[in-house]
Amino acid sequence: MHTVNLFCHGFVVAISSIACIVGLVLLRDCKQQKDDATETEEILLRMSFSYWLVYCIAFGIEKMLVPNWEELTMTLRITTALSYFLTFSCVLSLPLHKFAVRQIEE
Repeated sequence: MHTVNLFCHGFVVAISSIACIVGLVLLRDCKQQKDDATETEEILLRMSFSYWLVYCIAFGIEKMLVPNWEELTMTLRITTALSYFLTFSCVLSLPLHKFAVRQIEE
């Protein structure tokens, strides 16, 4: 049962890493004039995709690594935790930013 859950989580992480790459490609800088609010939203989206991609890569390396490398495994676990929380903070900041911009406009 535990192996099936780990496989499903690994599959979801692999698919989401591909989605992050696609999202970053779609958000590439197009040298257009943008207002500050739009630029900040794009930066927050890029940051959330980038942090989640770091999480996916660190998770994949951690699962493929030999368990005897305890120092590297601990470093990867810290990296996954930090990137997970940074992704969460960026995703939480995006609607808060939109709400703040809407309050300023009114």
